[in-house]
Parts: sequence; C-alpha cells; structure tokens
Amino acid sequence: MTRSLWLAALAWVFAGLAHAQTYPHQPIKLIVPWPPGGGVDTSARLTSQPLGARLGQAIVIENKPGAGGNIGTEGFIRSAPDGYTLLMASVSPNAINPNIYQTKLGFDPIKDFTPIVLVASVPNVLVVPGNSPYNTVADLLKAAREKPGKLNYGSAGVGSSQHLAAELFKSLAGGLDIVHVPYKGTSAAEADLVAGHIDLVLDTTTCLPFIAAGKMKALAVASKQRNPALPNVPTFDEAGIPGVYSGAWYGYMGPANMPRDIVMKLNTELNAVLKTDDMKKRMVEFGAEIGGGTPEEFGAFVASEIKRYGPIVKTAGVKIE
Repeated sequence: MTRSLWLAALAWVFAGLAHAQTYPHQPIKLIVPWPPGGGVDTSARLTSQPLGARLGQAIVIENKPGAGGNIGTEGFIRSAPDGYTLLMASVSPNAINPNIYQTKLGFDPIKDFTPIVLVASVPNVLVVPGNSPYNTVADLLKAAREKPGKLNYGSAGVGSSQHLAAELFKSLAGGLDIVHVPYKGTSAAEADLVAGHIDLVLDTTTCLPFIAAGKMKALAVASKQRNPALPNVPTFDEAGIPGVYSGAWYGYMGPANMPRDIVMKLNTELNAVLKTDDMKKRMVEFGAEIGGGTPEEFGAFVASEIKRYGPIVKTAGVKIE
C-alpha cells in the first residue's frame, strides 16, 4: 500500500473515532408522527428527557401527524443519517400501514430505517364514557346486538391499532355492527369519548388517567393476562370473547445507513434509561411492558409485526387507496 493510501486509511479511522467521541454535539430532533397526548407522544416524552440528560444534549420533540403516521414518517426518512433526527416509531405506520395501503407507501418499512431500540409495548383497553350505561362487555354486546348500527367507536385513524383492535373485537364477537369514527390521533378520540360523543374506544393505556378520574370506564384488556395497572379489569378471554389480543408498541429508529457507532451509543444509553427504577415505575403507571435489547432484536420484532398484521388486516377488510 502506498504512503498516500495509508494516510487516507488512517484519516478515515481517526475520523470515525472522533465522530463517535463527539456525538452528539448539538440538540437532537425526535419526530413523533402523531398529535400530542397519545401513546407515541407519551413514550417519546417519558424517555427523551432522561436520554438527553445522559447524552448531554437537548432532545426536541416535533409532532408531525397525519395519514395514520405516514406523513411524519415519510418526511423523516429523508433526514440525514447523522443521529440528529430520530423517529419514535410505532405499530401503525411501521407495521400496519404496509399491509393496508393499496397504493405504494412513500417508504419501505424495512430498508428506509435503522432500528435502535424497542421502548415499550402496551395493550389496547376497551373503554366507554364514565357515565355510560355499559358496565361490562356483556352489557355492551347486548346493546350492540339489539341496536345494530347505532353504536359507534373512535380510533386514532384508519389502520391504527385501535381501529384493528375494534374490528377484531367485532369479528370475534360474531360480527357486531358498530360504526367506526376515525380521528387524527388518540387524544382527539379520547376527548370525544369523555364528552359522550362516541360510545367506545379500544384505547391505548394513555386512557389510564381518565379511568382513574372516573371519566372513562374500562371493560376489558386486549391481552392474554390482566394488566398490572388495571388489576380489576378482565381480559377479553375472561369476558367471554377469546382471542382479542391487540396493542401498540413504540421504539427509536434512525434513517437508513446510520453509522454503527451512533446507533450503538443511542442503544446503550436508551437501554440504561429503560433499566432505571424511575423509568420502570413510570412504565408500569403507563400500563406498559418495558422494552430494551439490541437494534437487531428490534429490527426482527418489527419484521415479525409486519408479517403478523397481514392476516389481521385481511380479516378486518381494511383497505386504503
């Protein structure tokens, strides 16, 4: 090897080392492709402050909602892969939407992202207004069967985890006729539920404060075991509608081709954040199962979720042109 090639190789090595040592040297932007107040936004705010403290830089959250998370996500993939723009990925845009959009998405759910770490997963919860006449799943089923097409349910939008959870519930309950009312995010659906404008939501666990305040009633949890944050609320299995398992998950991603050293630095610091007693306590209060692990494990999980939602979407008959 010539002297000039040796010098070039050494320069590349030292540049890489300097890059790893200096990152981050400016604030980091965290894109949340949903409105404030929902589960994706909550998980971003729970983790970004302690992560920023560990990195020594502020993490600025930008909410960019629309099209079931697609707008913010599609804009994100055009960001430079330098670690200064991250995404709070979630089940709808990153696993469900690839199965429901009949026209091509503006991004590839695998190739256009660099997985960093899974933050948390939460089950959906069947909730009704606090003054609803329905106190059990059986009450709700009776009303839905007696008044087909009269009840309605809200969701964070077409193709959201709430939407598919409700359609799965309707299907497994024998084909209930309950009308879907899509919103532009979880918080908007929650507000209308509390106000009594809609009858039910298969919500994420952002509804827990409303339940605690008596503004919502929880009738069932869409998981195989009861949720520690709602120990007195039965699962759908226990309520007589077996197989209603649905929820949401949240995790950090970067654009494609992020440098490995930056990915691992973020992964290491996020794993440390998730292992703190304070974060464990906050996640339990959020009704979440805490995440963690390697970037490869998160990537494999996302791929498995894309595959899992294929038949669920087909059964629900959800299509978006």
